[in-house]
Amino acid sequence: MLILERGEDLLLAERAGGYAAGQLNLPSGKVESGEDVFTAVAREGREEVGVDVPRDSLRIVHVMQYMNPEGGVRLSWFLATSHWEGEPVNAEPTKCAGIKWCKRTEIPDNTYESNALGIQHYLKGEQFSVHGWARTL
Repeated sequence: MLILERGEDLLLAERAGGYAAGQLNLPSGKVESGEDVFTAVAREGREEVGVDVPRDSLRIVHVMQYMNPEGGVRLSWFLATSHWEGEPVNAEPTKCAGIKWCKRTEIPDNTYESNALGIQHYLKGEQFSVHGWARTL
């Protein structure tokens, strides 16, 4: 998960079509074969919002194990930066309805749950969290 920070704001993208359509999320995706988490997050920034993020500007701010409502489990790495090249744009219009800057302390209600939780933990300085298992008990 890429947290692009501009002052007190961070960038969110609105999902279009498919899973969680209409919800906001951080630019993110899966690590591909041969990638480490830093390379994957930088690639996703380029693919989804058209920015080039220097690897050495990324800092790990939170790690979350999350079970979604359907029972799928993910391990999400949240990496933040305030340094990138290019102006963020919606670089995947078939998957994204648009991008928007939001106050980091005022995350919209329609933000995908794991993203909103990860941002909250980051802002509290909490390095790791686990979410979703209470739904299965």
